[in-house]
Amino acid sequence: MPTERERRFVGPRRGQLIFALFFVAVSILLLGQIGTETRWVAKTKLFAQPRFWPAVGLGGMVLLGGVHLYLLPWRRATRYDWWELRKWAQVLEFAIWFLAYVLLVPLIGYLPVTLVFVPLLAWRMGYRDRRMLGLSILFAVAVVVLFKGLLGVKIPGGAIYEYLPGALRSFFILYL
Repeated sequence: MPTERERRFVGPRRGQLIFALFFVAVSILLLGQIGTETRWVAKTKLFAQPRFWPAVGLGGMVLLGGVHLYLLPWRRATRYDWWELRKWAQVLEFAIWFLAYVLLVPLIGYLPVTLVFVPLLAWRMGYRDRRMLGLSILFAVAVVVLFKGLLGVKIPGGAIYEYLPGALRSFFILYL
């Protein structure tokens, strides 16, 4: 049974407690690391110290996050909080896709990795018919041509290109 204070709370309830706990924990962790990540310079004014403004910011995060946590009208997580947390965690999947892409480009090459990842991501997003997968492959080729060919973006050639014969190897490194 919700209390009177819980019923009067205005705003979304789901995820508030978990977010506040996470925010305060990360802020305390970062504030605890400030001594090793920044320095105090002798004979420098207080406001010019490299450690001062990060400490003010992190101290404010700890203080205000703690106040937010203290003022929350409830102290227990519900199933809705965990559903919200699962939604937030789903975003990490795409960060992992991106990291895998970035790690594989220098090994396999920009064109082959792009030709694999774009249709895979299209499939993952629910575009599963042949027309959409074909369009995703055309899009992948267009991206490679645009960035490597027209814009001249310097993207490292794949390590597997080293096994190709001379002229073909140069072509692959420069354009694919």
